[in-house]
Amino acid sequence: MVLLAMTLHNKRILLLISGGIAAFKALELIRLIKKSGGYVTPVMTKSAKQFVTPLSVSALSENKVYDELFNLTDEAEMGHISLSRENDLILVMPATANILAKLAHGIADDLATTLLLATDSPIMVAPAMNVRMWEASATQKNMKLLRDNDVQFIGPVKGDMACGEFGFGRLSEPEVILTVLEDFFSPVTKTLSGKHVLITAGPTYEAIDPVRFIGNLSSGKQGYALADAARRAGAKVTLITGPSNEVLPYGVKLKQVRTAQQMMSAVQQSLPADIAVFAAAVSDWKIANYSDVKIKKQQHPDKNSTDEKTLTFVENPDILKTIASLTKNRPSLVVGFAAETDDILENARAKIIRKNCDILVVNDVSPATGIMGGDYNKVSIMNKHNQQIVELPKASKAQIARNIIDYIGKINE
Repeated sequence: MVLLAMTLHNKRILLLISGGIAAFKALELIRLIKKSGGYVTPVMTKSAKQFVTPLSVSALSENKVYDELFNLTDEAEMGHISLSRENDLILVMPATANILAKLAHGIADDLATTLLLATDSPIMVAPAMNVRMWEASATQKNMKLLRDNDVQFIGPVKGDMACGEFGFGRLSEPEVILTVLEDFFSPVTKTLSGKHVLITAGPTYEAIDPVRFIGNLSSGKQGYALADAARRAGAKVTLITGPSNEVLPYGVKLKQVRTAQQMMSAVQQSLPADIAVFAAAVSDWKIANYSDVKIKKQQHPDKNSTDEKTLTFVENPDILKTIASLTKNRPSLVVGFAAETDDILENARAKIIRKNCDILVVNDVSPATGIMGGDYNKVSIMNKHNQQIVELPKASKAQIARNIIDYIGKINE
């Protein structure tokens, strides 16, 4: 497979920088956009100038920084109207809770929010805020309103905050945002138009007692990226996901589950499907002796030792093998994932036969790779029917997803 370079050649991006500590990352994003061939027209809110200087933004963008709504020179030519429309995309980065609320409710009280209200261009937002602000019901309601109005979200992600807290609300890295921009502007062939694509994502959690569980490090990023790529390729997408903090791609039907058995049931209820992609990291085992109450640590009389606890495991349903072996309602193409740590291709060759799937996407998830839970991936695509193995170079999970969906679309023609 030939991987084509993705660029922003001659694309005009209106970059709205709002006031948050993550505003300094806009400088790196501007550099990346220009390196990719794009043009940046920067707009800064009053608060943004507390975190990054207009001089730095202007120098990197090689363009004037717009920051005043009532500027006589600009407004003599209805500057806010022309600014809002003479571009291919408006990107708000970072997008604070405040500017998201204003965008959701049509408030236009400065240049940035007036541009957002007056535009007929696509809008993307890259949120960045404290985890409590992101989780607040008002923010979540605003996010739903924006999604309903076709505003596309880039992140946020989970990570360390400038305030010292850790959680969901951290700005996506500039490299990730650039990949989303390149993806947005790249020509998309609707190779999956009219197809129903079923995708699983994330981990499953198997309860030990009411407060403990067995899980894994899967973030769901790859599965969510696959859902977005399949939707962009024209498919009707059902995403069945275990616990994940990823933001649901626009236009995708979501089913949230927790356990492997719940995922199995959700998959069966979602059939028929033309294509099934099983990207979830499903727990192979569950606890046989689940306790309805919290298991206590019992102290021995000598006070220096405790009882040993023994957990008994039973196998979870094998979702991939079950669906791939159906005689009725089997998807025409069943795609599995093999997360391996050793003997990668050897284990994958055995798995594709054992699971009876058509395609197996193989990756090395050894701790040193940083793939499990990370933003990047490196995979090989194994085709059972023609014995072909296609190796994809390391890239963002969004780009890997596009390449996988492109491959699926071509062999599904």
